[in-house]
Amino acid sequence: MNGVVNIYKERGFTSHDVVAKLRGILKQKKIGHTGTLDPEAEGVLPVCLGKATKLCELLAGHDKVYEAVLLLGRSTDTQDVTGTVTAEAEVRADEEQVRRAILSFEGVYGQIPPMYSALKVNGQKLCDLARAGKEVERKAREVRIYEICILEMELPRVRMRVHCSSGTYIRTLCHDIGEKLGCHGCMESLLRTRVERFSVEDSVRLDQVEALRDAGRLPEIILPIDRMFDGYPAVTLSKELSAQAHNGNPLPLQAGDVGGADCGCAAPESPVGTGLPGVDPAGAPETGRVRVYDHEGRFVGIYGRERDRLRLVKMFYEK
Repeated sequence: MNGVVNIYKERGFTSHDVVAKLRGILKQKKIGHTGTLDPEAEGVLPVCLGKATKLCELLAGHDKVYEAVLLLGRSTDTQDVTGTVTAEAEVRADEEQVRRAILSFEGVYGQIPPMYSALKVNGQKLCDLARAGKEVERKAREVRIYEICILEMELPRVRMRVHCSSGTYIRTLCHDIGEKLGCHGCMESLLRTRVERFSVEDSVRLDQVEALRDAGRLPEIILPIDRMFDGYPAVTLSKELSAQAHNGNPLPLQAGDVGGADCGCAAPESPVGTGLPGVDPAGAPETGRVRVYDHEGRFVGIYGRERDRLRLVKMFYEK
């Protein structure tokens, strides 16, 4: 099986646990997840099957949306309520002050990754060092908070929705808000509601995957690989050029001769830019990308425009 499944990761499972369980359910070894969720966190975890594992890095870099509960008045070593309390203080700020402090984090800010994380320093995971009682200096990383929407406030708790860039730690955001207010803070719960096109409403739990397997309905929840690129125009090759594409070779592209004998490319499904495959309507013809299919309609991969030819960006065809 090749494609992407939108899994609802339940509380208590690690992302690795989900992959291991799916391998058993699907009887397939080649499976990978697209971004770690903490064991106590829940929600959307896109999982790639077979050839789609080449998408893992791509999906991991997408923006994400979370719903989190911030608990003010307490700091912990893990920056969530599962950790050891390191400091406590009375919450003196009123609701309007809390609101202003939270919304001040919208935009770009330098976030210092938590010690309890899977990031590596000098080849060692920070969480392993933290469990050994060691703390090392971490450099702040630039993250972007696109929007914070306060859903409910009943101090010392605030429930909020956060749309953020990849690499953002919501635990750390909660900690940083508490520090800005001078009363400390940590994360009480976390639900990831969206990764790229995958939403929590459309996600499936592991027991549902098992039931669909038994009913012979697994294809219903597997998104084909090429659908991940349906924003790119499609190009179908001639029989002659299909062999070149199967080997990952560049494909000739001649201006004004799309679909003709010189290039062997059929016109895109949806004309873009000047009508040439790979021309980006936003005005970047040198980097515009297309989905390439062989003459039998099999998805080959993603190609990018490079002057007078299409060059392979990512191959998904296997002989």
